[in-house]
Amino acid sequence: MEETAYNATVTGKITLTPDLMVLRIKTDEERNIFEAGQFTAIGLLAKEERSDNSVAPIKDLEPDKMIKRPYSIASANHQTNIFEFYISQVKSGQLTPRLFALELGDRMWIDKRMLGVFKLNETPAGKNIVMVATGTGLAPYISFLRSHLKDHQDIKLTVIHGASYPWDLGYLSELEFMAATFPNFSYFPTLLNADDTWTGLRGFIEEHMKSDLLKEQAGIELDPEQTHVYLCGNPNMVKSVSGFLSEKGYTLHKKKQPGALHVETF
Repeated sequence: MEETAYNATVTGKITLTPDLMVLRIKTDEERNIFEAGQFTAIGLLAKEERSDNSVAPIKDLEPDKMIKRPYSIASANHQTNIFEFYISQVKSGQLTPRLFALELGDRMWIDKRMLGVFKLNETPAGKNIVMVATGTGLAPYISFLRSHLKDHQDIKLTVIHGASYPWDLGYLSELEFMAATFPNFSYFPTLLNADDTWTGLRGFIEEHMKSDLLKEQAGIELDPEQTHVYLCGNPNMVKSVSGFLSEKGYTLHKKKQPGALHVETF
């Protein structure tokens, strides 16, 4: 496959840590408006360079093979030719080390299709929304908040984001700004490995979900009749929080069996 298959240009790259970045690309052609929470595939040819911070992959690929992987979109849904992705590097992976080697102006590939059923704006009217994430699982919530926060001032919304260190909290400043601007929105980052300079929450997300944090500081009751919960991130977190919520009467949302618990797996 020739490089002419590329259809987008890197317009922004924010390296948060050696293995965590925000990548912005501009497509050659406009895309359709998508639903906040959806994902698309991005890709590079195997002949592209790998980052200096990567290790050798398990196997080599043919130089002209297009390596594609799905990523949740972090940009607002009305931005139809500017797309943003929140990406963690897998050092021995095939695609992410190549993505981390990109520079401004480099070319790459992005799918024309926007897929997925993790659509936050399909939450029934009048229901509060709790968005729970670890790591880069935050991306679909950023898209939703950028797209729809201003339209949902009649309900309470919150983000609980778990990470290891302060520098792993991508979008910290933006989320703090949203929380300061919209009185119905709250943001709770929690860290597992923080030094004494960190004054926020510590520990696993599950601990805070089981406490009175949401009720006392966000005014949100964990009741499926009042509040929908979205989970995205580490499978162990998703399993643990899902189990806790099931005890409170939450059921997994399905197309033919609507529930108040929505899960995105990756």
